[in-house]
Amino acid sequence: MSKQKQIAFLKLYEPIHAKFERFCRARVYGRMEYSDLMNETLLVAYSKFDSIINKTSLLSFLCGTAIKLLANDNRKLKTKNISDDKQLIVIDTNANADKDVNVSLLYKAMDFLPVEQKECLILFEILGFSIKEIVEIQNVSESAVKQRLRRGRVKLSEILTFESKHKRGEVDYEK
Repeated sequence: MSKQKQIAFLKLYEPIHAKFERFCRARVYGRMEYSDLMNETLLVAYSKFDSIINKTSLLSFLCGTAIKLLANDNRKLKTKNISDDKQLIVIDTNANADKDVNVSLLYKAMDFLPVEQKECLILFEILGFSIKEIVEIQNVSESAVKQRLRRGRVKLSEILTFESKHKRGEVDYEK
C-alpha cells in the first residue's frame, strides 16, 4: 500500500511542482531556504494524503499547509523573544542573478506588504489560483480576498514606483 500511495502522490505532485516551488520561493524570500519549507510541507502533505478528500486540489492543500507551517514558526519565534538586532540573510544558490533581477526586486518589494496581502498576491498573480480557491486557503471571505488583492497591488505599485524614481534620482526627500 505504501508504494501505491507514493506513486499516487508523485503522480499528482509532479505537474504542480514548479508552481509550488514558485510559491515557496516568493513567500519566504530572504527569510529562509524555500526548500526547507517545501520539504516540511511535502512531508505533512504525504502523511495526510489519505485524508485529502479532493486530491486534484493538491496545490491548494500544499499552499495552505505551507502558510500554516510558517504561521506556527512565527508564533514559536515570538515566544522565544529572539532579538531582531541581526537579520538573517539567506542566499538562494539556485537563483540565476542575471536572469532573476526583476523577480528579486519584486520579492523584495513584496516583503513590505502585510503577510496576508503578500500571500494573496502570490496565490492569485503568481500561481493563478482563483479567488474562490484563495478563500479556502486563507479561510476568509471573498470580499476580504478581493480587498487584499487591491490593497496589495496599490501598495506594491507605490513601492516599485518609489524605488524606480529613487534609482533615477527623481525623489525629492524634502516633500
